[in-house]
Amino acid sequence: MQKISIKLNGEVRYVYVEPNEVLLDVLRDKLGAKSPKSGCERGDCGACAVLLNGKSVRSCLILAIEVDGQEIDTLEGLSQGGLTPLQESFIRHNSFQCGFCAPGMTISATELLKNNPHPTRDEIKEAIAGNLCRCTGYESIIEAIEEISKK
Repeated sequence: MQKISIKLNGEVRYVYVEPNEVLLDVLRDKLGAKSPKSGCERGDCGACAVLLNGKSVRSCLILAIEVDGQEIDTLEGLSQGGLTPLQESFIRHNSFQCGFCAPGMTISATELLKNNPHPTRDEIKEAIAGNLCRCTGYESIIEAIEEISKK
């Protein structure tokens, strides 16, 4: 076991990890961040997406030991002050049915809008392409992101 520090949602946290533990498991099981979901465990579905130093990454593919001293934001961190305008737009557009993909979609869209506040429809599609939605489809998700990008 090795002790690492992670700045999780603005708070420095210390945790002991095994060399082979993935970040997703440490976030969920040791640090209590439940928004990243375990989906495919291969990096294909996007359910485990988090922001690592501001960039969207698949936490199921990263060893926890690799993020020692780095900053991670999850949906819990994005929502600390209440729902974000993006989340409110997702609600208005009824973007999610079961909600399993919502955290990953939100993380991907947040990164997109931070780097490109006014993306085109094609840029939105590209930004969320790594996130699978099995219930609602993508049209209402794209429309919600478009709404925010027009403000």
